[in-house]
Amino acid sequence: MTFDDPRLTAMGLVAEVHAGLMEKFSPALASAGLSEVEFETLMRLARTPRNRLRMSDLAAQTYLSTSGVTRVVDRLERRDLVRRQGCDTDRRTSYAVLTETGGTLLETLLPQHIEDIEHWFTGLLTPEQLDALLEALRLIRDVVRPCATAGATEDVTSAG
Repeated sequence: MTFDDPRLTAMGLVAEVHAGLMEKFSPALASAGLSEVEFETLMRLARTPRNRLRMSDLAAQTYLSTSGVTRVVDRLERRDLVRRQGCDTDRRTSYAVLTETGGTLLETLLPQHIEDIEHWFTGLLTPEQLDALLEALRLIRDVVRPCATAGATEDVTSAG
């Protein structure tokens, strides 16, 4: 058995890059009083139709359990960044919806976040490298997290 297997190296590099990027992004998020998962939750809502996701889809898109996403939404709701909305056609379903306050906060944070991404990540790559990286990441994501885009497109039958 060899410990210099390139598969081990790939996993190690992914973990190191993720940890390093989160360390670089944390100061801007902390200045807004947001954790990484709270920011991710707001961004996922902002990037979906009608700025809302079913709570179950939000859990599927993140690394959180349904109870974990409930706790995150509770915290964001207390700050008026997110609100819950019931479904007219299914009482068991509820949505997390980005509020105007949440959208405004994201608009305030986004320029610095984009600058940080460019400085510490995408700006280090050529356009061709970035395209190849995005293609590879989507391929892997679709296999290991097939629900990662759950609710990302509007389903007319469940839009209650």
